[in-house]
Amino acid sequence: LDTLAKKLGAAITARMQTLGMAGGRFEVRLERLNEGETSAHGLDLVDFLVSANPGQPPRPVGKVASGGELSRLSLAVQVSTARPDADSDTRDPRCMVFDEVDAGVGGAVAEIVGRELAALGRHAQVLCVTHLPQVAAQGAAHLRVNKLTDGRTTRTQIVALEPGERIEEVARMLGGVSVTDKAREHAAEMLRGPAAPAPARRGGPGRARRAKG
Repeated sequence: LDTLAKKLGAAITARMQTLGMAGGRFEVRLERLNEGETSAHGLDLVDFLVSANPGQPPRPVGKVASGGELSRLSLAVQVSTARPDADSDTRDPRCMVFDEVDAGVGGAVAEIVGRELAALGRHAQVLCVTHLPQVAAQGAAHLRVNKLTDGRTTRTQIVALEPGERIEEVARMLGGVSVTDKAREHAAEMLRGPAAPAPARRGGPGRARRAKG
């Protein structure tokens, strides 16, 4: 078990380096219970420790990681423990939801986050709420989430986007209020990029963008 714990810690640490946590370290610490003792979780106490910045000693994850760091650590754990040998017809029954997993990152790191989510989505259903085009463009499906209000009540609208609508939405994420032809060209290029997965079958993984209300 000690060997497996070290391998898992090393795998998660390696992914942290590309997820906006360069220099960070993740450790899985095992403590054997005294002879004759048992627990509902086995014969070992397991602690997850993280150092989010170089030079800091690892401490319990729940005490040192911010919300954005917790999301990215969760992504690193999920990808590191996903079954690499699962074929396209054998899917994990879980549905994993990542809310603002890209908080505090942008540019190249955001694209890497998108790639990791896409890789995870090849083995399980993944839903991700994001405001970043680098992440949204790599989803197999795209859901636009809008908050609508008439001043008295508020409701949420979810729309599955067609290919042309995806270009317009990614362009809006790139360009803001005014969508230009250049933004549309850039969005189309991102959506047909080599990292973007093929269109999903119904029920496959997707990315959702939550519109500001």
